[in-house]
Amino acid sequence: MLKDDSPFIAAVLGGDTLYELRSSLQLAELERLSGFSSHVSPKTTGQDIARLLQACGYKLITVDITDMKIRYPSMFELMFDIQGMGESNASIFGSKHMHKEVLQASAAIYQNLYGSGNIEEGVPATFQVIHFIGWKNPTKATSLRSQ
Repeated sequence: MLKDDSPFIAAVLGGDTLYELRSSLQLAELERLSGFSSHVSPKTTGQDIARLLQACGYKLITVDITDMKIRYPSMFELMFDIQGMGESNASIFGSKHMHKEVLQASAAIYQNLYGSGNIEEGVPATFQVIHFIGWKNPTKATSLRSQ
């Protein structure tokens, strides 16, 4: 798909993205419904990306992971942004909606587990960004430049 000696550069959200939200939702569903289903799309790891690039024939693969914490007023503003990004769960299995009691319980759990003592500071949301690059059939000159 790429010309020889061309880089493929991208960034995706990684496996630890939104761990605070996922754990809060799971705890609330376990408490209220005696079970839980996934509400956030599954994410990949840096090792998975590197293996996939290598299997596709890319060379000089570099993977870097950055964790970013963003504060939101509450869990509900975070979920609004997630929905706007199209990152809610697209799975055909599991629950299609969340009960109001589960949402209220998960917001309280989120605030208690991850929020600071001051409710005015809101709650943190961790986004793990995996940046990667792979080269399609690098020439010898490119290989020497990278060393």
